[in-house]
Order: sequence, then C-alpha cells, then structure tokens
Amino acid sequence: MSQLSAAFENLAPRIPNAPAVILFSGGLDSTTILALAKDLGYAPYVLSVGYGQRHSSELAAAKHIAKKMGVVRHEVVNLDLTRFGGSALTDSSIDVPITPGNDQEIPVTYVPARNTILLSLALGWAESLGGLDIFYGANAVDYSGYPDCRPEYVASFETMANLATKAGVEALNNENRFRVHAPIISMSKAQIIALGSTLGVDYSQTVSCYQANDLGEACGECESCRLRQAGFLQAKLSDPTRYQKK
Repeated sequence: MSQLSAAFENLAPRIPNAPAVILFSGGLDSTTILALAKDLGYAPYVLSVGYGQRHSSELAAAKHIAKKMGVVRHEVVNLDLTRFGGSALTDSSIDVPITPGNDQEIPVTYVPARNTILLSLALGWAESLGGLDIFYGANAVDYSGYPDCRPEYVASFETMANLATKAGVEALNNENRFRVHAPIISMSKAQIIALGSTLGVDYSQTVSCYQANDLGEACGECESCRLRQAGFLQAKLSDPTRYQKK
C-alpha cells in the first residue's frame, strides 16, 4: 500500500489479496477507483455493463484500461435499458444537455435505477467469488442531483446486501459482512484527479463524455465534459482528454 492509499486504510482488505468487484465504466472516476483498490491490496475483478448507453465507446476504453492495469478478470455484461428509456443516455429522442442544470433537479442524464441494477450485478459476482468488497465510483459533490450517488444510498445498499445474500445471512460478525466502498463520494473532481494522478492513472485513455464518438473523443460541451475540464484546471494539471474536432 502506498503512503497515499494509507489515507484510505479503513477500506483495506481484511485478508491480503482478497477479491474485490469494481464497477468500471472506463471513465475518470471508476479508473481512479480501480487504481486505488489495486494499491490497497485487493485482487481486482472488474465489471462493466453495456446498458444501451449512447456513449458506448466507454466500454472499449474500459476493456483497454482493464487489460493495461492488469486486473484478474474483466466481465462485460450486456443489458438493454433502452427498452425502458427515460434518460438522455438511453433514449435518443432526449437531448444531452450542454448547459449546467438546476442543482435542485434530478438531471435528464439520470438512468432509472441504473446504479441499483449495476450494484446488484456486482453483488452477485462478489458472492460467487467468495469476496465481500465492492467498489463504486459514486460522487455526491459533482453529481449531487443523482439520488443513487448519495452516501445514504450507498449505506442502504450495503445493508440490503447483507440482508439479501447467503453470505450476509450466514455472517458471524462484521468481518464476514459485505462492504460497499465509495471512497470518492465526498471528493471534488480536482481531488479525484489529483489522487489518480498520484496513483499513476493515465486519464488520456478514459472516456467520461455523455456524447463521446466511436473513437472515444469527447464533445467538450456536456455536463460531464465541463466537470472534467474544471477538475483538471482546479488540480492545476494538463487536460489529456481527446476532444472531437469541430
């Protein structure tokens, strides 16, 4: 464990090299989480989900990054949430906003119950592996409008995980219970970037844009792009994002 990760020592594996399932989109946040989990001493099992997102090039980035970072195993599960719609990320008839939204409103880029679905998949895989740790890149500072990125949501899912699984029910004590880790949940984008940079993350390979093209190039205009740009600026680091040529 590096000196930096020592600040997160409460998240360290209870058994050295214990398996951890990391929800991994191939974006800035989840790549930082993957680097942190590895540095803490976990054996990383990485789960990406193709749910019909319009920025599906993030999955290509996820495959590339996972291979480069040497994960134990990378699974890509395909779902079709476009059948339900209800989000600018899964319904082409809804435009991705390019101006900041109202902080008091849930943004149109919210995908109904997406994170609950993804975390449930991660929980199922973790239990089958005999692992008890799940890492999730929720962030309540930059994405305060998303109900499934709040600390109380993460805590509630962890409680549910220990009520709804064989491993949780049979646990003898807290050391045998599931933990859902969201280590960047209260960090700013600049702090996340600074953490990942110290851990050696190559952010040029990550895809965060809601409208990234097939090459993974960012639009530079959507909310996700603007937050990312501001993060590098505030962290006083050069922005390595690959942008679309206008």
